[in-house]
Amino acid sequence: MRRDLFDAFAAKLSSDDVVVIDAIGNATSAAAVVAPHVKKVVIANPKQVGIIAYAKIKTTRSKPAFMRSQRLLARVWIADEPTQALRRQVTRRNQVIRQRSRLKNIIQSILHSHLSVLSACGPVRGQG
Repeated sequence: MRRDLFDAFAAKLSSDDVVVIDAIGNATSAAAVVAPHVKKVVIANPKQVGIIAYAKIKTTRSKPAFMRSQRLLARVWIADEPTQALRRQVTRRNQVIRQRSRLKNIIQSILHSHLSVLSACGPVRGQG
């Protein structure tokens, strides 16, 4: 999805519109782009939003009203910005740790294949 096309789509929405987004992939980013242009953005369970695709009534105005009346639109909890930032930080830290472990194993493998002896302490052993 290109950001410029998505911004153009969001600009076409009116301030009375209610937007429903599947809770998959980058739903929070999409909601952040659309939110200033619409009345309300709902991030919903993808299984329940699938009902829209198979509805017999195909008008866009009737679907949200029908889903609200039948209570089919279950909202998904969205983390606030500090929580999302913390999640990104934890994810990045885990990536760095995995990369460090992988590189350490590669170094040890190379040294072992060349019959080199490691010192008792140092950065490869995790003590330096």
